[in-house]
Amino acid sequence: MNITLALSGGGVKGFAHIGVIRVLEKAGIQIRGLSGTSAGGLVSALYAAGYSPDEMENRLRDIDQGNFFAHMHGDGPALLGFAGVEAILGELLGERSFDELRLPLALTATDLNTGLPVVIKQGRLMDGVLATSAAPGIFPARHISGHVLVDGGVMNPIPVAEARAFNPDIPVVAVVLSPPLGWQVDAGINSTTNATLLMTNLPLVYRLAGRLRLAQAFNIFIHSMDLSGQMLMDKQLQLERPDVIIRPKLGQIGIVDRVDIRQVIMTGELAAQEALPALRKAGELRRRFSRKMSQLLTFGRRAKHGA
Repeated sequence: MNITLALSGGGVKGFAHIGVIRVLEKAGIQIRGLSGTSAGGLVSALYAAGYSPDEMENRLRDIDQGNFFAHMHGDGPALLGFAGVEAILGELLGERSFDELRLPLALTATDLNTGLPVVIKQGRLMDGVLATSAAPGIFPARHISGHVLVDGGVMNPIPVAEARAFNPDIPVVAVVLSPPLGWQVDAGINSTTNATLLMTNLPLVYRLAGRLRLAQAFNIFIHSMDLSGQMLMDKQLQLERPDVIIRPKLGQIGIVDRVDIRQVIMTGELAAQEALPALRKAGELRRRFSRKMSQLLTFGRRAKHGA
């Protein structure tokens, strides 16, 4: 069975994508193209570059999460940075370009100058991954070819249309890391973790002045972004209608929390396993539809020639 895959963002929740892909592979499902935004863009880029789920997990599970979002020299204005992310991407992707990938890939970003969504399909792969991951205000924007680019999730949180464009005749599977709007999540969950990460990466003067108030404000900001993102995600899913939605239950995890990476991956595996019956049904429906359309086209051509 062939599919295309659309992977949403979600910060550290993105490790769940690795588990989803692992289950799909074990089920014999062939991924023929990927689209991704933010964390989904990172995982989809690694997979399109040839890294297996096992290789991704082995390389990422022992990362120093305290320095993963540290600032680096030359970063633009943002609460956090990409020092650790860039270091790992440099090792795994180097100077690789989109043209060197084994699978078609589309990454989404948002142009701050125009307010329009941007689809990245060419150029240096690492630049595209950092652009699609640059949550505005939290991570530094990326400057590419005259564009100021931030997280694709701002305008397009789940790039279903981009995945469907690779092959409209096969199912699109959307992996969504945010809960539906209205799903109750305690805004205070993991707040200590968020605060610790923020304080580690802010200048000393900020750390000394109002730790608690700043940490609370940061958590409110993150939770508010989650709420607006959930609403946009639900609208996008209604509009684009992927054939199957896989939704790992990760609502309690914040986008920059310290997490048990293996546990997050296993949550993705569980969600994908539960979705396999729906996925196989979607594949069968697509095959029936394709056969019917082929029959209608054949009948139309014969009728035309017969006339």
